[in-house]
Amino acid sequence: MNLCDYMKRYLLLLIAVCFFIPAISYAQQNGWQLKTDKIVSTWAENIDVTNVHQEYPRPQMVREDWVNLNGLWDYAITPKEANKPANFEGNILVPFAVESALSGVGRTVGKDSILWYNTNFKAPSSRNKRLLLHFGAVDWKSEIFINGQSVATHEGGFDPFTVDITDYVKGRTQELTVKVWDPTDEGPQPRGKQIRNPHGIWYTPVTGIWQTVWIEAVPETHIVSTKHTPDIDNEELSFTAKVANAKAGDQLRVTVLDGQQEVSSQEFGVNEEIKLAITNQKLWSPENPHLYDLNIKLLRNGKVIDQVDSYFAMRKISMEKDSKGIQRMLLNNEFVFQYGPLDQGWWPDGLYTAPSDEALKFDVIKTKEMGFNMIRKHIKVEPARWYYHCDQLGMLVWQDMPSGDLGNRWDSRPGVFGLATEQDRSAESEAYYKKEWNLIMDALHNFPSIVMWVPFNEAWGQFKTKEITEWTM
Repeated sequence: MNLCDYMKRYLLLLIAVCFFIPAISYAQQNGWQLKTDKIVSTWAENIDVTNVHQEYPRPQMVREDWVNLNGLWDYAITPKEANKPANFEGNILVPFAVESALSGVGRTVGKDSILWYNTNFKAPSSRNKRLLLHFGAVDWKSEIFINGQSVATHEGGFDPFTVDITDYVKGRTQELTVKVWDPTDEGPQPRGKQIRNPHGIWYTPVTGIWQTVWIEAVPETHIVSTKHTPDIDNEELSFTAKVANAKAGDQLRVTVLDGQQEVSSQEFGVNEEIKLAITNQKLWSPENPHLYDLNIKLLRNGKVIDQVDSYFAMRKISMEKDSKGIQRMLLNNEFVFQYGPLDQGWWPDGLYTAPSDEALKFDVIKTKEMGFNMIRKHIKVEPARWYYHCDQLGMLVWQDMPSGDLGNRWDSRPGVFGLATEQDRSAESEAYYKKEWNLIMDALHNFPSIVMWVPFNEAWGQFKTKEITEWTM
């Protein structure tokens, strides 16, 4: 090795030390430390508590003005009936569940306790704007407080939700408190494979915030959501949008781009559904995952008052019988044998949450390198960026609904593996199931990689099969 090589290595080592030691020191000074008594992945070694999951969390509807709230928050675990604690127990790294190694806590909460979060943040400038607080997912029942005032509650462990906090903001620095209760396998809610006593095919509880928390400043009249559905047979894209506080005469302008080339553009009323022509369409497939860009502008008297960027793909999934009368799944009107693993999306160190976006993408890349063209996302819902990676890389996705409320339909004793016949759920359990499944399908509708909705896994958690299947369709 020559002198030049030695100098290069020395400089790299110096850079690494200068970066890594301050990161460790900051974490330790603020009470966070990786729980090394649990299995951890390679990515866990590179966790920087000041830079956790900083990617824009909603790739299907992107705005420039936003603030990521991930990082070290205060936490406490109290009895279920207790009020907000006067003092917190330590730091928790959001967005990792409290039971995980990466949270820095590694504790189980249980149905008789409440998990409290607390943090302070500087709100973006909100003059003539609304401040929207977004949660990617919180398991299970959460109540949100701003500056001590309760502003919203939410039930559901797998669907994103948004709270308008504008009217509760005071001054520049705000206090955000989140109260979470999660009964895991002792409640009627969907919960996948979580169980109080992990064993066999059952996994650790996931309580609390497990996806990115973030804030957007938006105009009073703003785009809330979009829905786009491709029709390759007619070479067009169906598009609608939901707009908050729209006024008479407000318009939307939607432009389709293929790279830098404009493909189609239309201007129309905010409550209308339009069909955008996609001529010379490029079809999306695992071999050629071609994506088009969408630019959506909200106009008032010709002036842009809100704008979001999105994307879509031209692809079709359908079922038809082949020449031998065998029912086949078709992709873009052609039979494609869909071949892939049942992916449960659990991480040894983050549980429901991957250590980083790089880790999240790594799983999809390696699955494709192994020769698969499909992933069945098994009784779990991933953050939006996972589906974005599948869209970009060309991975077909079968999306499960997380199971729950097994009752006596499954014997979960250690060493026992069996299920009973289908039974009806309680009215409460059925309502939770249908509400959350509906929200999940709505939230994920625009991702072209998803080609199948799976309402049940096997017979456990199954009920009213024909009715639920038809309702899902």
